[in-house]
Amino acid sequence: MHPLLIEGLSDAVGFVGGALLGYWAGVLLGLDLFSEGYGNGQLIGIALVGVGGGGGLHLARRWRSARRKKGDE
Repeated sequence: MHPLLIEGLSDAVGFVGGALLGYWAGVLLGLDLFSEGYGNGQLIGIALVGVGGGGGLHLARRWRSARRKKGDE
């Protein structure tokens, strides 16, 4: 598979997966970002989605780096 395709797909999956984990963590903590208004709970929920997306992207890049070091590509 082309390395740029692997890079794009892994970045997308990592970001979306991390953002979803951040969203569900916020929901479990009672910080639903889609509830009405913009209070502290909603803003913290939005921040959790952002942090989750960034963390997922970071993990995807670490996975690619480890894969490259093993010589799988």
